[in-house]
This record gives sequence, structure tokens and C-alpha cells, in this order.
Amino acid sequence: MKFKYLFFLIPLLFSSCIEIIDDLTLNADGSGTLKFTVNLSSSKIKVNSILALDSLDGQRVPKLSEIEAKIGQFKSLLLQQDGISNVKTEFNAVDLIVKLTVDFKSLNQLQEGIQASLNAMNLNKKVTKEDVQWMSWEAGTLKRTMPEIFQQELKRYENNDISLLKGGSYACISRLPGQILKTSNNNCKINPSKTAAMLRINTFDLKNEPSILEHTLSTSP
Repeated sequence: MKFKYLFFLIPLLFSSCIEIIDDLTLNADGSGTLKFTVNLSSSKIKVNSILALDSLDGQRVPKLSEIEAKIGQFKSLLLQQDGISNVKTEFNAVDLIVKLTVDFKSLNQLQEGIQASLNAMNLNKKVTKEDVQWMSWEAGTLKRTMPEIFQQELKRYENNDISLLKGGSYACISRLPGQILKTSNNNCKINPSKTAAMLRINTFDLKNEPSILEHTLSTSP
């Protein structure tokens, strides 16, 4: 069990059934809003039993108060980054749900800001650009994939935890300016007005083939 990315609650994410919602709204100029939700409520009994321990697999288990403090620290650091504003966080310690909302001037500034903030927290491993580069917007086309930091953790899943993966999901929601003309992934669902799309993937399938979350959305001028 690793404790390197406390903002993403990775100490607990991959020892429990998890729902992640990665909700992106883009404007024509490339600015927008990201809403990122991590929901462990369906496994809160298991997670609380882990939190009650002093250590697990030789690693110290953080307290809820420490996790909440780290989330607050991340929020403060992210607000200091170029192109970032209106950062809001919510932490439901009862149902174990974390929400992040952030406005940005460009996707590059968003991802660079996340990288810089995580590295400023002096975590156990340096966060690289590739770890948090999971979206791009150019010439009316949005490209999305799964953050590398999640892919790394999925690979560490033991066989006896596979049942947890089968109950989890990662959902990408994209709300774009202009109508969506096409998507590269047949599993991606486009709404009737063609202004938004969603791709939801089971985390067990993601472990075996992370590329199934990759997709592009092309819009009209």
C-alpha cells in the first residue's frame, strides 16, 4: 500500500471499491472547469476498518484528519498556480467522498498546476508531467485518457482484490463548445444535443487494458 498521492486518496482507493467521476467542461477558448469526484461510500466499512489500523503492509495508515489536512494543503497550493482559480474541495468523512472543483485558463495550466502542487507537498515520489497529463484540446478536438498515476496503482492490485476492481468504475464526462461530430471510442455515449459525452469503464477492465479509456471527441467549428 502506497501513500504517495494523498490528494487522490490512493492509500485507500485501491484497497476498496471505488467510483471516480472525471467531469470536464470546456469553453471555446480552452478555458473551463474540472469537477473530480472520488467516491468510496460503497466500501466505507472496509475503508474504516483500514483507517482504524496503525499500519498495513508495513506502511503507516493516515488518520482521516491527516487526509483532510492534505486535501486542504493541496487546495491552497493549487490556488497559487498560474491560470487556476475558484478551487473548491469537499470531504465527506462519513461516506468517504472527496470532491474537487477548479476553474482553469487552459488544460495545460490545469495539469501543470496539479503536478506542481503535488510536488510542493513533498510526497514520497516526484510527480512527472506524464503522471498527470491525461487531457488535451486542440483545433476543436479533445483527447482523453486515464491519468498515469491511476494506471500505476491498478497494476499493483493483487489477485485476491480483483473482486473490488469488478465493482468499481471510472467515468469521463466531457461538455464541449459546439456539437460533437464524432468519437473515436464506440463505447462513448453522446447526448441528444451532441454537446456532451460520457465514457464509463469498469476498473477491472482498466487494469487489464488501460487504453480502453482513451478517446477523442471532435467538434464542429
